[in-house]
Amino acid sequence: MFEQVIGQQDIQQRLMQLVSEGRLPHALMLCGPQGCGKKALAIGFAKELLKANSKLPTANCQAMLDKLEHPDLHFTYPTIKLPSMGADHKPVSDDFAAQWHDMIMGGYYFTMTDWLEQMGGENQQAIITAGESDALIRKLSLKSSQGGYKVCIIWLPERMNIECANKILKLLEEPPSQTVFIMVCEEPEKLLDTIRSRVQRIDVKRIDTDSICQALKEKRGLSDDMAQRISRMANGSWRQAMELLTADSENELFLDLFQALMRLAYQRKVKELKQWSEQLASMGRERQKRFLTYFLRLIRENFMYNFQQGDLCYMSQREEEFAKNFARFINEANILPITELVDRAIRDIGQNANAKIVFFDMALQMIVLLIQK
Repeated sequence: MFEQVIGQQDIQQRLMQLVSEGRLPHALMLCGPQGCGKKALAIGFAKELLKANSKLPTANCQAMLDKLEHPDLHFTYPTIKLPSMGADHKPVSDDFAAQWHDMIMGGYYFTMTDWLEQMGGENQQAIITAGESDALIRKLSLKSSQGGYKVCIIWLPERMNIECANKILKLLEEPPSQTVFIMVCEEPEKLLDTIRSRVQRIDVKRIDTDSICQALKEKRGLSDDMAQRISRMANGSWRQAMELLTADSENELFLDLFQALMRLAYQRKVKELKQWSEQLASMGRERQKRFLTYFLRLIRENFMYNFQQGDLCYMSQREEEFAKNFARFINEANILPITELVDRAIRDIGQNANAKIVFFDMALQMIVLLIQK
């Protein structure tokens, strides 16, 4: 049932051990970085629980689980408000059930950005509303259709608004009979302390490089050399490994933007830097944050390249070609100020600051930082 999970054998064993030893809590929370397989682990474990307690013939149960259409498997996830929805309507997961099913049947390693695009709201902030908690309470109040567990997977619970969080808290305090909640969380610090105290937290680490390398060879047919290069660059994320394989990968755009910023900053072309910042500002906030995260990685890689630590550098061929001439500009004098500058930009974008101002300020400061030695 964990067939889509890359690596993470220790977490799989730990989850199944909870069942075999009769220590399964009513609420689990899988925490870890994007791309480490938390969602895949949650779905795999849910399948195991539902299959073990099913009264249906094994083949029938397996067919429903393969299609993720088991009546006792419930998904809760962030949603957006579409223009077609009424003013008083609070969006719920059921409003986007068809889109969710299509998304998840395509693979378990998608991101919030992918999900926003699937819903048609790339520039919106998706949340889990109080309407969702009300719908969930109604669903879970019903008896299990198969007489065993009911499993509710809550993806990104940190995106619950406060009204929803308080209602979910009540559910966790007085859980319906035979109900297991599995939360899949990337920023647990954003959850209410009272919710965190009522779940058993399991931290999921980044996927080990060997597991990614092996999966790339087995699932994607890559040569050993290519699989090793990509698995090192993936930084423990299967999602990142898949992006690196995509010819029109977003990373190609991000590298172009990174190169443009550095060249324009070095040449002190303020007018062009303003245009660069406007190009970034026209993107959705999730993509802006991904670019800044990519920016941080490339700064770190160039710093290591500058000190001739090739075995610690994880760059694509294009990135490495650029680093040959650029890396000398990233040194002990500016690596920390640049990192702090980008971290601040990530924070500001996350707090809905004016993106044009954020990126133009960042671009102007890069003019000064690049000449520090």
